Amino acid sequence: MFSRINLLAVALSFMSLASAQNIGEGTYFAPGLGACGVFNTDADSIVAVSATFFDTFPGATANPNLNPVCNRQISITYAGITVPAIITDKCPGCAGLYDLDMSPAVFNLLADPAVGRLTGVAWEFV
Repeated sequence: MFSRINLLAVALSFMSLASAQNIGEGTYFAPGLGACGVFNTDADSIVAVSATFFDTFPGATANPNLNPVCNRQISITYAGITVPAIITDKCPGCAGLYDLDMSPAVFNLLADPAVGRLTGVAWEFV
C-alpha cells in the first residue's frame, strides 16, 4: 500500500517527466549546411529548433557551431508516432519557442507532406 509520501513522489516524477516535454508546431525543410556546421540531406533524420530556442540554450556562444544543443538527440511524437532525430540547425522562421523544422525523412514518418504544418508536436531530449 502506498503512503502519502510515496504517492507524492510518484506524482512529482510524472510532473517532472511532463515538464521535460516541449510542445510546438512542426514543418519540414530542405536541409543543407546547418547552423551547427554540419551538412545534411533530405534523407537524414535531423531537425532545426526555433532560432529563439537555439540562441538561448544554456551555454550558447557567438559561434553557432559550438552551441551545446547541436547534435543532441531528441524524440518527437505526433499522432501516436514517435521518431528520433538529431538537432543540427536552427529555424529562423519558427515562431514558437518549441517549434521544429524537420527533414523530409523525419516529417514523412509523422505525416503526409501535403499536410505541411503539424500542430501539437511533442519532443524531448533523449
